[in-house]
Amino acid sequence: MAKILVADDETDLEMLIKQKFRQKIREQKYEFIFAVNGKDALNKIESHPDIDIVLSDINMPEMDGLTLLSRLAESSPLIKSVIVSAYGDMDNIRTAMNRGAFDFITKPINFEDLELTMEKTLVHVRQIRETLKAIKENNILKMYVDEAVLNFMGGREFESSLMANETVEATVVFLDICSFTSISEHAPADIVVKLLNNYFDVMVKEIIAQGGYIDKFIGDAIMAVFRGDYHLDRAIDAALAVRTLVEKLPPNSAHISFTPKVSIGINSGEMISGNIGSAKLRRLDYTVIGDVVNTALRLQSAAKEGQILINETAYQKVKESFNCLIVGEVSLKNKSNPMMVYEVMD
Repeated sequence: MAKILVADDETDLEMLIKQKFRQKIREQKYEFIFAVNGKDALNKIESHPDIDIVLSDINMPEMDGLTLLSRLAESSPLIKSVIVSAYGDMDNIRTAMNRGAFDFITKPINFEDLELTMEKTLVHVRQIRETLKAIKENNILKMYVDEAVLNFMGGREFESSLMANETVEATVVFLDICSFTSISEHAPADIVVKLLNNYFDVMVKEIIAQGGYIDKFIGDAIMAVFRGDYHLDRAIDAALAVRTLVEKLPPNSAHISFTPKVSIGINSGEMISGNIGSAKLRRLDYTVIGDVVNTALRLQSAAKEGQILINETAYQKVKESFNCLIVGEVSLKNKSNPMMVYEVMD
């Protein structure tokens, strides 16, 4: 449901809007909040931080619409504004646009035009929020940046979200290209890197297709994380798809004879998610850490070419959905006791 704030000192506008959009309000597609001036609007935004767009008049008591635009740009850059005013001269339009207005509508209001403008603005707001979400979830932003950049990307709200440390329930997958480092001993660097990147492109596509994100590339391996509904199932589906596609890749390139295979370790459970690294170097990774992550890495290390390994806990969760074979107890590095391990076949 879109949440829309209307800032206007004309009290009859509230009645008109509720009449014209009564069906959308009943269907819970729109929720309107009303303010009598810019100051009141800022108070309403503080009470309703999930507001998507603001429809604002220019001429209002206490705080006018142009001042409100400036304040919104500073405090709530994700909220987009549409000016709805009888003052439709070019000077006011230019001033409004320069202060961040997304669009401008003149009074008397054409409600059909208003709805089209609202929908266009809402699409823009959703695209921005999806982009910011993708930046965080796909770990594109890997370094501290200065305050101006963070403000541009969503202000304090985004910065706080980005820097938030939390405990999450997720699945971690380590996928390693077996024996790849050996070819670097006798092949030109450019060829090695190009081939590795080609393999990664195939693997990443399948990870993303199952809703996972790439936490990091580690040499010739990938660490991927899956969160949300059925994260363990989706992680295994991605691993199976990666194994199948990698094994179908041609064994030879123009300069190298190499048959790619992957070994994969998967583990699921509670882990810590946050920015890990050195603030002094201004280098931090938004990543996950904990015993669950370490165990996934150990399982990958224990896996042979073409194997996908999981532990007993994961097996009990997915045994009705996937065909698994018992491998037996395996001693993993830094684990005091052997761990019962299963191989996912299909």
